[in-house]
Amino acid sequence: MERRLITFRSGQRICPLGQGTYRMGHRRSEEIQALRRGIELGLTLIDTAEMYGNEDLVGEAVRPCRDKAFIVSKVLPGNASYEGTKRACERSLQRLGTDYIDLYLLHWIGRYPFAETVRALVELRQEGKIRDWGMSNLDVADMERILSLPHGEDCAADQVLYNLRDRGVEFDLIPWCEARHIPVMAYTPLGDGRLRAHKTLTEIARRHDATPTQVMLAWIMCTPNVIAIPKAGSVAHVEENVRSLDLVLMDEDLRDIDAAFPAPTRKIPLAGW
Repeated sequence: MERRLITFRSGQRICPLGQGTYRMGHRRSEEIQALRRGIELGLTLIDTAEMYGNEDLVGEAVRPCRDKAFIVSKVLPGNASYEGTKRACERSLQRLGTDYIDLYLLHWIGRYPFAETVRALVELRQEGKIRDWGMSNLDVADMERILSLPHGEDCAADQVLYNLRDRGVEFDLIPWCEARHIPVMAYTPLGDGRLRAHKTLTEIARRHDATPTQVMLAWIMCTPNVIAIPKAGSVAHVEENVRSLDLVLMDEDLRDIDAAFPAPTRKIPLAGW
């Protein structure tokens, strides 16, 4: 099966399944092996952040294959002044051990004006220190403010909470981003661990000789323009996740999922940070 790809502003095309790293760093050797295995299997996007405290781990993992990896990192809101954003990026580059970050995001809204942060992001891109820049945890109204700024139309992504129990972004944010060719990155795509035991998901998994994890990821990736970034701290988990790329959910499956986890019928405030 030919797999669809997500295209970023830079022109780089990425698999719609990436690798998250939030709370990784406690089993370093195993986690590095997992990230490298993911890259081997085509999961080239690796998501980190200065807040996570594991950029050095990501840097070590991708060092033998930097040209294949698509690194995403984020600046903390408390550092997101004009000068602070530039300094934070330099620190991230040093910890990652790389000359550039593929996609650099504002982690969430803070006290600094968007204009300051975006000006720094634009200059970092011009300097070649980042390939693309974007936002995280911004809803439609704030994304519209970003796009209204000078060079704001270059905003390359919005990373938000999205899973079967948190579907609010489907009502307006995902369609808004799709209309503007802005990829959406779905963090925590598997929700909490209890979702794996949900009877609807276990039944759909049984129909396809799959796992509930694979069903949840396949469902996320049914939506064009969306990238799922689950964390997988072991090679076994990475290999389980990657099989979701070949899982095709049928209309019956999607109806059952909607019955168990209804789609939003009204605007819901953005969940997350």
